[in-house]
Amino acid sequence: MQIGYKLSTEGYAPKEIIRQAVRAEQVGFDFVEMSDHYHPWLDVQGHSGFTWSMLGSIAGQTSRIGLVTGVTCPSVRYHPAIIAQAAATMALISDGRFTLGVGAGERLNEHVVGQGFPSVRGRHERLREALEIIRLLWRGGYQSYEGRHLQLEDARVFDLPDTPPVIAVAASGHDSATLAAELGDGLFATEPESAIVDRYRAAGGQGPRYAEAPMAWAADDQQAVQAVLQTSRWLVTGWKVMSELPNPANFDAASAHVEEKHIRQLFSIGPDPEAHVAKVRSYVEAGFDHIVLQNAGPDPDGFLDFFASDLAGRLRALG
Repeated sequence: MQIGYKLSTEGYAPKEIIRQAVRAEQVGFDFVEMSDHYHPWLDVQGHSGFTWSMLGSIAGQTSRIGLVTGVTCPSVRYHPAIIAQAAATMALISDGRFTLGVGAGERLNEHVVGQGFPSVRGRHERLREALEIIRLLWRGGYQSYEGRHLQLEDARVFDLPDTPPVIAVAASGHDSATLAAELGDGLFATEPESAIVDRYRAAGGQGPRYAEAPMAWAADDQQAVQAVLQTSRWLVTGWKVMSELPNPANFDAASAHVEEKHIRQLFSIGPDPEAHVAKVRSYVEAGFDHIVLQNAGPDPDGFLDFFASDLAGRLRALG
């Protein structure tokens, strides 16, 4: 089992994200994972730097820790040819430490280029075509592709690593888990659902299985709860809401009635390491082997110290 740290690109400025990544390596995390957004979830978060710039800087300032996008949509705001080139470059400058996490995207980030946002079926069709294009370009040489939604004309990625990056595909149900097995090298999920892992394996998937575990560390429970209510209550709305709303103002309205009881149902809370171990255990028991600690507490350095002193050993024992 590997343990990762979620870098909240919506909650901190770009230089702070880079600093936290360096510290995450120092305290013993195996990898860092960061979303690839244009907007934050809530205006109060206040940030949303360009993930690929931060990834390049992190690669140059670290030597061991893995780097993962969690996740990039390679089919609306970006064309897959751009992501094929970006991921190949990241693999080279990180000496093979990069994993490309991909998904079908959220309206919040993809509508900004003025092309609308596809239906659920349409965006999954686009994701399949995007993965086919990325795989095609990673073969080398000039390539063309004519899909229903996406096209490629005489494109070549000149700088390719000897081994292509791992592609972990975000899944929330039967079809997307099947796609992860067919065109990906790994699985990415946000809930401890063993059915997703089972489907991925049944479809032939044998790669790493990533999942995000929501937690909020603070010196006491109330500090942790209040931090979540202020900046991270959007997570309670669930994927069907999270994928469809267009702006932070909409998430503010959709999550306005979230209460402490809802936070405690989803997040492990406070300074007790056993609460966080129990949260991670649910993902391990569901079949995930790359667990991302998604800390929504108010003190990232305090959490990193807590991981090193009280949490790392307990979590590694689960594996």
